[in-house]
Amino acid sequence: MKRALTAGWLLFVASIPLWLTDLYALHVLIMTGIFIIAAMSLNLLLGYTGQLSLGHVAFFGIGAYASSLVSLGFEVHLLPDWVVSLKPKPVWLGMVCGIVLAGLSGWVIGRISFKVRGAYFVIVTVSFAEVVRLVALNWLELTQGPMALNNIPALRLGIPGVAELAFLRKSTNYWLVFTTALTCYVLIRRLVGSRAGRAMVALRENEPLAISVGVDVTQYLVLATVVSAAMAGAAGVLYAHYVRIVDPDVFLFIYTVTMVIMVVSGGKGTQAGPVVGGLIFGLLPEVLRAAAIKPEVQWVIYGVLMILIVYFLPEGIVPALRRWWRGRASTAAAP
Repeated sequence: MKRALTAGWLLFVASIPLWLTDLYALHVLIMTGIFIIAAMSLNLLLGYTGQLSLGHVAFFGIGAYASSLVSLGFEVHLLPDWVVSLKPKPVWLGMVCGIVLAGLSGWVIGRISFKVRGAYFVIVTVSFAEVVRLVALNWLELTQGPMALNNIPALRLGIPGVAELAFLRKSTNYWLVFTTALTCYVLIRRLVGSRAGRAMVALRENEPLAISVGVDVTQYLVLATVVSAAMAGAAGVLYAHYVRIVDPDVFLFIYTVTMVIMVVSGGKGTQAGPVVGGLIFGLLPEVLRAAAIKPEVQWVIYGVLMILIVYFLPEGIVPALRRWWRGRASTAAAP
């Protein structure tokens, strides 16, 4: 029964572009899906290892910039007689490079920062995100700074002139985001259910005890960071080739805050939490805007809803719903 409901829900979500005629609504769903992917990646760190990264948007931006630069090509004069250049490459290769580079960045940050814990780790991640933002803003020769990278090519698959699928329409981009989100969900589920995932949860629950039974702290935390960073990079890649323009604003701190809100409100440490939180806080601003409420009132409602969720549902929406459902089932089973 549970599998049938899951399959039905997935079919319904996948079919949305077939019957939704409002292109703006479809755009909102695509952007929400991209941030759900980013929130799922953060949840792997925050929810399953207990490590709060407030610089997670750095991996998102690295994926976006790396994929865009590989697809567009670039030329950089590092020294008077040394020029690094790259001719434009296929978009799919650029996307792979963006994900890989984001994952490598996660490995570097993990190796450096997991020698510390708590507030020190938060400071390291925030500092990293700010450094990357400043590089994107000031390295004009490479990133064009505030002028942004524009005319980023859309993804095309197939053989040009024979059979080619171009991700130019919103419907095709929706299915691309949906497929990526589903893939990330399955990968996280498999990882969490593996030996490595159980070690991550053990570190979150009781690190000294986990160490005493032989769990390698650095190894598993770095693994979680690499996977999390690569998934955040994938979200950035999708964003870049969908909006087709990238500027240093992709590194703004508000995007990390948005990811944290989605994870915490939905339920950190649960697979469905970032999805539920992402849908609520991704769609809510658009719903309030459609209701013709003033912008300042929209943000007041947004903040009040977040406070109410944290106050009344401190574990998040998904754990609260599960607890309510189990209580209802046990009451119904009682004689």
